[in-house]
Amino acid sequence: MRHRAAISLAAMVLAALTTAAVAAPQRGKPAGEILFRDVSHEAGLAFTHVNGASPQKHFVEIMGSGGLFFDSDNDGWIDVLLVDGGSEADSTVDRSARHRLFRNRQNGTFEDVTPRSGIRHREYGMGACAGDFDNDGLTDLYFTNVGPNSLYRNTGGGAFVDVTAKAGVGSPLWSTSCAFVDVDRDGRLDLFVTNYVDMGDDRDRFCGNTRPVVIRGYCHPLNFRPSPNVFYRNTGGGTFRDDTARAGVAGDLGNGLGVAIGDYDDDLWPDVFVANDGMPNFLFHNDGKGRFTETSLIAGVSVASDGKARAGMGAAFGDANGDGRLDLAVTNHETEMHSLFRNLGGGTFADASVGSGVGRATLPYVGFGVVFADYDNDGDLDLSIVNGHVIDNIALFRSGARHAQRRLLLQNAGAGRYQDVSTQSGPAFALEKVGRTVVAGDVDNDGDVDLLVTNNGGNAELLRNDGGSRNNSVLLRLIGSASNRSAFGTRVRATVGPLTQVRELTSGSSYLGQNDPRVHLGLGTGSRIDRLEVRWPSGTVEVIGTVRANQLLTIREGAGIVEERPLRR
Repeated sequence: MRHRAAISLAAMVLAALTTAAVAAPQRGKPAGEILFRDVSHEAGLAFTHVNGASPQKHFVEIMGSGGLFFDSDNDGWIDVLLVDGGSEADSTVDRSARHRLFRNRQNGTFEDVTPRSGIRHREYGMGACAGDFDNDGLTDLYFTNVGPNSLYRNTGGGAFVDVTAKAGVGSPLWSTSCAFVDVDRDGRLDLFVTNYVDMGDDRDRFCGNTRPVVIRGYCHPLNFRPSPNVFYRNTGGGTFRDDTARAGVAGDLGNGLGVAIGDYDDDLWPDVFVANDGMPNFLFHNDGKGRFTETSLIAGVSVASDGKARAGMGAAFGDANGDGRLDLAVTNHETEMHSLFRNLGGGTFADASVGSGVGRATLPYVGFGVVFADYDNDGDLDLSIVNGHVIDNIALFRSGARHAQRRLLLQNAGAGRYQDVSTQSGPAFALEKVGRTVVAGDVDNDGDVDLLVTNNGGNAELLRNDGGSRNNSVLLRLIGSASNRSAFGTRVRATVGPLTQVRELTSGSSYLGQNDPRVHLGLGTGSRIDRLEVRWPSGTVEVIGTVRANQLLTIREGAGIVEERPLRR
């Protein structure tokens, strides 16, 4: 959240020169339009975020709220969790807030099962992440809050029980994004929690103008102390140990918002990126011995190409240019451009924001959630981004600035070069909202990627993809055995004709949320995957023969394909 001029011409030239010029064949685009339509109302997904906005301009009011896709009941259909905020100014408003769990009815509609789920709203909520931390085959939930966080164990049948105290994961800091990740590859999911600022007793600090008239605004994060991130190591038996110091994370203080997990140097050990707001970002490299080393500056993702820190909000790893290496997208403030860092190999990145087209498309926007997803099933990863200012009365401070902003759909034209197709992608991309979270998933199992969007102080939107399934695809549900059961950290390599795409299954991505925990592979017009390779976190590599298109496959580590279902095209 920074108010800074656009980057210099020299920096733009440098970024353009460092953009990788990788030539890639064009994948087939689907015939006809692809439109995203908001089906929230007809799907029964009724939710309006309570942010508790008040004249006091409490800082927490502007940052939420989160949402995620996960399969709460193991029926093969992804459900929706939405995280509510609360109020620091009004106890009545605070009591009206509640998290919501919506079960997928498998017919295009959702049922609100919150009352019988056991999930309760106790603190001002921010985000959530999901993973099977006890390897019992059921996906559990962790909520981040302004105050103590909470862990809910899934007991089956759509019911959850609060096990925070027993597990020892109730961090009292202002937490934002989180991710389950098997850091030491022992088959148990650990937990990484990103924290924002430490307001201490200064929650009512005045920020804004006093002359010629008094105008109060929301404070900049640099008015407060930065916080450490927290790392919990899973010790088994339903308990965790705070290993923040032992893992080498405690000494790096930042204004953490987004977290992205990915093995960026392809050494089998999952690494952690943290987007910091107004400060240099963090890239925690996993040494494979239980410790992280902060390497963002050496890797080239600490700051932008002009050497200045950005207002990092959301983050996502994905192979943008099809070279098999994980690139990194980070959303920033208006006039800064959102960042695309191209993975050059050898543990280094180059700022490719300008040359990729991402910079120009995003320059006017305050970005939060970001997701790599192949919305047109052509075999390469597109970018979806939601935007919205952090100051509700920003027009009083700067003429022409807007609080509500439109979201973006950037289509990958090949080799990681992006073009803005938002205005061609349906009315859902023309609306101006105060966007916060965007996550991707196939809610109707038809083979194309849908989007879930949350808006600060506004309604949640389920954006159904109509037209993406004209191209072919495969959806993979992965189950670990020697590896963690959620299979987080698994890398999939799929070859279709002369092209190979690499996807990695992780929990951490976007901002305050989590994507569908299944691997989606767009095949273009290809009728099959010629070679499918699955590299599990345990190090085991399984090669699966020819796979026909338009299937939902369940693959269990060591057993291969254990279930095949046709996609509902």
